[in-house]
Amino acid sequence: MTEATQLASAAGDRDPRVGLKAVSALRRLLEQLEAVQVRNARTAGWSWQEIAAELGVTRQAVHKKHGGR
Repeated sequence: MTEATQLASAAGDRDPRVGLKAVSALRRLLEQLEAVQVRNARTAGWSWQEIAAELGVTRQAVHKKHGGR
């Protein structure tokens, strides 16, 4: 089982301490994955608008979050 699968399973735990800890870890993992994919898209020549459309956010939001990297 992968780390993400284990965390997703733990996020549904009946113990709030276990579930919340897993949710927090998943949030960090998703942020890292988003950054990697945004870099991949920019390297492939995607515009900020194209990336934003796939993420379901505005161009300004994605540029503000990832533009300085």
